[in-house]
Amino acid sequence: MRYKVLLFDLDGTLTDPREGITRCVQHALACQQIDEPDRSKLDCFIGPPLKQSFIDWYGMEGNAADRAVADYRERFGEIGMFENTLYAGIVELLTGLKRSGRQLFVATSKPWFYARQIITHFGLDEFFGRVYGSELDGTRVEKHALIAHILREERIEAGHALMIGDRRYDLIGARHNGVAAAAVGYGYGSRDELMAEQPDHYFATLAELDEALRACRV
Repeated sequence: MRYKVLLFDLDGTLTDPREGITRCVQHALACQQIDEPDRSKLDCFIGPPLKQSFIDWYGMEGNAADRAVADYRERFGEIGMFENTLYAGIVELLTGLKRSGRQLFVATSKPWFYARQIITHFGLDEFFGRVYGSELDGTRVEKHALIAHILREERIEAGHALMIGDRRYDLIGARHNGVAAAAVGYGYGSRDELMAEQPDHYFATLAELDEALRACRV
């Protein structure tokens, strides 16, 4: 099936944000007197809602989790959002999709305030109709609420759209809204995590995703 509208997750799908996110989490933890020298242990923060990750992985509650988010954003807004790299082949993929006439949107749990700056920083503005994300107060941080918002705002029929992402939250959010989902294996979700959600499509590499989209198999 050739989907007319493609919703792209940002972190782990369009860009590799590992350095920026893990360094900002490390900073936020240090502000809470928690020393975490091994940044590889912080990869779990890439993708899920930020506040919930501080709660889940470090047992923070209430004001402590809110403070950690604020400390994270202090560094992220100045430095962290740019400690980020495009996956090789993304520009070529987006160029081909734009030429094909499909509608492209970014759908990220990251606040749109940061997401739009990242997209602009990498010169990807021309490819996307709009960059959608959560609000700084946490509104629409859940992927199902974000996707529902995009469908309403852009007047998109769910059956015409495909959500492309690297974490289970992308797949769950898509299914909740009747949108097809493509899981990508080159990001931060394990194959087991992704396949447990029974995505409509699975692409282990960016090259596989590119080939399928160019051939109009999805």
